[in-house]
Amino acid sequence: MRQQYARRSQVLAGVMAFFSLAVIVQMTRIQNSPEAAVFRQQSENYAYELKTFYPNRGEIYDRNGRLLAGQKTVYEIGVDMNTMTDSHAIAFAVSDALGMDYNQILEVLQNPPEGISYIVLADFVEAQTALYLRELKTALQEQAPEGALGGLTGLQFQSHPMRSYPENALGSNILGFVNREGKGYFGVEENYDNLLAGNPVQVLVPTDPNKAFEIPRVPDGTTLILTVNRDLQASAEKILDNALYEYGAQDGVIVIMDPRSGELLAVATSRRMDLNKFWNYGVVYSNATEFNSAISKTYEPGSVSKILTMAAALDSGTVTPNTTYLDTGSVLIGGVTIQNWDQNPWGVQNMVGCLQHSLNVCMVNLAVQMGPGTFYSYMDAFGLGHLTNVDLAGESAGRLKVPGDSDWYPVDLGTNAFGQGVAVTPIQMLAAVSAVVNDGRMVTPHVLHAMVRDGRQYDVPAQFAGSPISAQTADTLTEMLAISLESESSQALVPGYRVAGKTGTAEIPVDGFYSAAQTNASFIGWGPVDDPQFMIYVWLERPTTSPWGSETAAPVFSEMAKKTVVLLDIPPDSIRQQIRASR
Repeated sequence: MRQQYARRSQVLAGVMAFFSLAVIVQMTRIQNSPEAAVFRQQSENYAYELKTFYPNRGEIYDRNGRLLAGQKTVYEIGVDMNTMTDSHAIAFAVSDALGMDYNQILEVLQNPPEGISYIVLADFVEAQTALYLRELKTALQEQAPEGALGGLTGLQFQSHPMRSYPENALGSNILGFVNREGKGYFGVEENYDNLLAGNPVQVLVPTDPNKAFEIPRVPDGTTLILTVNRDLQASAEKILDNALYEYGAQDGVIVIMDPRSGELLAVATSRRMDLNKFWNYGVVYSNATEFNSAISKTYEPGSVSKILTMAAALDSGTVTPNTTYLDTGSVLIGGVTIQNWDQNPWGVQNMVGCLQHSLNVCMVNLAVQMGPGTFYSYMDAFGLGHLTNVDLAGESAGRLKVPGDSDWYPVDLGTNAFGQGVAVTPIQMLAAVSAVVNDGRMVTPHVLHAMVRDGRQYDVPAQFAGSPISAQTADTLTEMLAISLESESSQALVPGYRVAGKTGTAEIPVDGFYSAAQTNASFIGWGPVDDPQFMIYVWLERPTTSPWGSETAAPVFSEMAKKTVVLLDIPPDSIRQQIRASR
C-alpha cells in the first residue's frame, strides 16, 4: 500500500515539475518576444509624448550688420468652448480690439460645428493687441464676484513666431518673403529656404514638468549676411524713383556690383512691396517676372551690347583700336538695310569713334568680318542666353538666337551685333561686361556674403564664370570706352573720377514693328578706371521725355556713381594717386 502511495506521489511530483517547467519556458518566450519589447517601451515611455520642434528661422543682415529679416512673436486667439461663459462678452472684446465683425464672431461662438471644442477667432495678431486682450481678461476675472468667472473666460492665447522685415519695402525684391506656412518665396528667402528654415527635430518629450530639463534644444536656422549695403540700396531706390518721375519711364532698374568679386551691393527695382504685408503681392505685381526685373525680366539691350561686339573683334584680332573704316550711314546684310541711329554717314572712323558715336554700321561690319562662328562663340562665352546662377530665385536665361535655330536669319548677325533681336536681363549684362572690367574674367553675381551657424561664420568666396577675353583686350577696351565718354562730354561723367561705360537705346516692338518712340534706355559703366571698385547698370523702360539712353540713363548713372563713391568711401583719383606715390 505504501509503495502504491509512493508511486502516486512520484507521478504527481513529475506532473507538477512538468507544468512548472512549461510555465518557466512560456514566461521566457513571452519576455523575449517582439510584443514584450513594445510593451516594455510603452511602459517606459508612459510619461512621454512624441513632439516635433521647429527651429527659429535664420535672420538676414546686410554687410554692415543691419537687420533685414528676423522674427517677431504674434498670437493665435481662440476660444475653449468647454470653459466659455459669455459669448457676447468675448465677441464684443475681440471685435473691438481686432476690428472684426461682432455678429460673425457671435454666430461662430453660439453655433459651433459639431464636435468642436476649440475655435480659432484670429491668428497672427500683433503682440500688443493680444496682450491688451489678455490684460482685459485678467481684469474682468478680478472684478467678478467671489466664486464667479470673468466674462472672457475661455479666451485663449497661443504665441508663435512670424517673419518680420524691419525695413518694410526696402530691398524687398532681393529678400523675397515668407508666407504664414513658413515657406520662402522669391529672392533670398526662396533661394536659401532650406538653410534659413533649419531642420525640425522629432523627440520624445516628458509630460512630467519635473523632467522639463530633458526637452532638447533645437538649433536655429542659418543666419545669412548679404553683400548688400543697406544705405546704398536705399539711395539706389530713391534715385530710381526720382528718375522714373523725371523721365516719365514705365519701369526701371539700378544694379550696383563689385566687379572684382561679383558682390551685389544694391539691386533697385521700380516695383516694391511691404514684405510685412506679403498678402498684397497680387495687388503690386501682375506676374512673377515683375518681382525682381533685374534678374527675371528680359528685354533687348541695344547699344550697351556693342561693348561685347567690340571686345570680340579686338580679342579675335579682327581689328585694333586704330583700325579705320568708311562709314556710309547704311549697310546691307541678309537682304535688309541697316542704318545708324541718326540715319547719317560719319565718314572715316576708327574703333574709338565707332564706340563714341555708337555706330550701328560699324558693329555690323565687325560681326560680318568675324563671321557667325566667331561672333556667336564669343557671345556664348559672355553668357548671353544662359543663367548667371545669381543666388536669387526666379532668374530668366534670356535668349540668343544662333545659326541653325529655325527662327535665325542672316540679318540677325547684324542686328545682334548692336543689341537688337537678343533678349537679356540686366544681371546678364553686368556679368558679361564684368569680363571687360575685371581683366578678362567674368564674375558670378551673388548676394550671399557669409553664413553664421552654431556661432561660426563661413565666408562665401568669389566665383568666376570663365575668361572670354584676355586681360590685354579688357584693358584696351576700357581705355577706349573712357576716352569715348570724355570726348563727347557725356552726361555720365563723374567729377573727380575717371569712368568708362556705354549708353544703350533699343527700340521696342509695337504691333510687330519697332517703334522709335518707345525704347529701352540704358547705361552701363564702372570706375575708377585705374582701380574699378563699382559697376552700375541703369535701365529705364519707355522713357517719355527722351527716348535716348544718353539723355536719360546716362545722367542717372552719374548721380548714382556720385552717391556710390561717397558711401563706399572711394577717394577721388587725385587723392588715390597721391597715396600711391607716397608709398
